[in-house]
Amino acid sequence: MKAPSGGFAPTEAAALLASAPHRLMFFAGAASVLLSMIWWTGVLLVQARGGNVATPLPPAWLHAALAQYGMLPPFIFGFLLTVFPRWLGQPALTRRSYVPVFAGVMGGYLLSLVGAVGSAPLLALGFSAILAGWLFGVYQLAGVLRRAGRRDLHALSCLAALSVGALGVALFCGALWGLLPPAAAWFSGRMAALLFLLPVYFTVCHRMIPFFSGVIVGPAYRSFRPVWILPVVWGLLVAHVALDAFGLAGWLWPVDGLLAALFALHALRWQPWLCRRAGLLLVLHLAFAWLPLAFSLFALQSAGFALYGSDAWGRAPLHALTIGFFGSMLVAMVTRVSQGHSGRPLEMGPTAWFAFAGVQLVAVLRIAAQWLPSAPVWMAVAAVGWLLAFLPWVVRYVRIYWRPRVDGNPG
Repeated sequence: MKAPSGGFAPTEAAALLASAPHRLMFFAGAASVLLSMIWWTGVLLVQARGGNVATPLPPAWLHAALAQYGMLPPFIFGFLLTVFPRWLGQPALTRRSYVPVFAGVMGGYLLSLVGAVGSAPLLALGFSAILAGWLFGVYQLAGVLRRAGRRDLHALSCLAALSVGALGVALFCGALWGLLPPAAAWFSGRMAALLFLLPVYFTVCHRMIPFFSGVIVGPAYRSFRPVWILPVVWGLLVAHVALDAFGLAGWLWPVDGLLAALFALHALRWQPWLCRRAGLLLVLHLAFAWLPLAFSLFALQSAGFALYGSDAWGRAPLHALTIGFFGSMLVAMVTRVSQGHSGRPLEMGPTAWFAFAGVQLVAVLRIAAQWLPSAPVWMAVAAVGWLLAFLPWVVRYVRIYWRPRVDGNPG
């Protein structure tokens, strides 16, 4: 039944939202993109004025956990719960396979966000709910892989990364409940970027960027998708996290330098100069360019430790990875999926271009803030910039997730 205003009645809108995993989970992710940064912006503004924020754990640890285990996973689950059956030639998942993932991950995230303001029990309950929803999602994806009865390297890599992510959430929960020392929460945040988010992001890029490029460019495009790269990248990332955990920062440069070279090889072999005309394809290549840059900065940071015993880079390399690569690729990939799965043209549009350009400026500003006078002030400005960049994009796509496809097709 149509609502009197001409929109959809709440029950119909809710049914549409739950009609596909990407709708439901992208809706959760879009809300989290703003909510996480509203909280963090408030923390940074207080710190910029010389104040302190009372939180159950150090604010930086909470920021890392909320962003990496609360803000980005809904997008990842929404994408993988949609494409896993397609990759493996299986039927699409039903609502009972993905609605509980949404309930646990999003419900837990909201509880955690409230708990971050100052309630340790709510924070622990929230992350426990995230873990429950997460494990259910991993179980569903593993079931798709099992029913397919065949190996798919990309599916295995993504499933392994999600499993490591579940371990990270479990470590964080253990610290919150007092079952593990606080160092477990610290390590959970450190491993999230390199052993959960980056393997998922790189695996999806490895599969999809050459495919999309070949479709758009045509016969002139030579695909580059070596199967050996995924296990090699996994091994190097494990080595990085292990060396970092044991305090061997001065020995990271060979690992990070090799990762930078491998990522640069892919960036060049994917021939971005052939993909300039299609904006929705170009931004995938531009976003990926942040990855070799980030690991070049990690390598320089480690070389500084080895040569001088000091760190002149701070968190600049990490934010080149998290804001530059993760943030840019988030806009690029989610825009593509949202446009295509809503029956709209595969194009960026002004709102997506504004968000993408804004993320580039925010990444550069956050990296530069490391060396600018009054660094806390510039960090707060960068956080405000994130909100301004994403707000129009979130408003546009949240409205789309509640509406039927414009071409009349299901999904």
